[in-house]
Amino acid sequence: MEFDRFSGKTLDEALAAACNAKNAAVEELTYTVVEEKSGFLGLGRTITIEAWAESDIIVFLHDYIQTYFDNAEMDGTVSIELDDTGFYRISVDTNANAVLIGRQGRTLQDFTVLVRSAASAVFKKHIRLMIDVNSYKEERYEKVARMAIRVARDVRRTKVDAVLEPMPADERKAVHNALSDMDDISTKSHGEGPERRIHILYTPGKVSEPAE
Repeated sequence: MEFDRFSGKTLDEALAAACNAKNAAVEELTYTVVEEKSGFLGLGRTITIEAWAESDIIVFLHDYIQTYFDNAEMDGTVSIELDDTGFYRISVDTNANAVLIGRQGRTLQDFTVLVRSAASAVFKKHIRLMIDVNSYKEERYEKVARMAIRVARDVRRTKVDAVLEPMPADERKAVHNALSDMDDISTKSHGEGPERRIHILYTPGKVSEPAE
């Protein structure tokens, strides 16, 4: 992917051109100076930068996923939202959800890693994102949260810690959130990569803080 280029007599002018084109504040830009020309006797000096903003990441993600659908001859539409924490939430509507999700969501998990890796490589930063297909992920979060609550109640009753099956980071987050307010229960993640699991620990004396 080639980034847009902007030029000016000074760096500030080049940045102002980039901000105007991308409708972004200068602090929202990431840029690299790619060329400086001093001109004859200092006249005609120009600075050229490559610059991108969050909107460029959204365009890249949309086009990357849409191209995948086109190449695979699958119907699908993509919508993307960027939340306040810089996390990209990608919703996919497709009639090929079984193919894209796969058994226990593994194909979707692999596809998410592929898209994340591609975007991170292009923009040279870690891109945080989640892809949901026909609301599968939201339903999955509810399912793993209910399961974790049942296990946590058993842990609290028996005072014996439990270990859940491996799950991806976004599902582990759903479990941590579901159990964060449970008295006498705490959670820790252990392991590496696809084998990372949540341990539900009996923690006597741990009291959830009342909601404000």
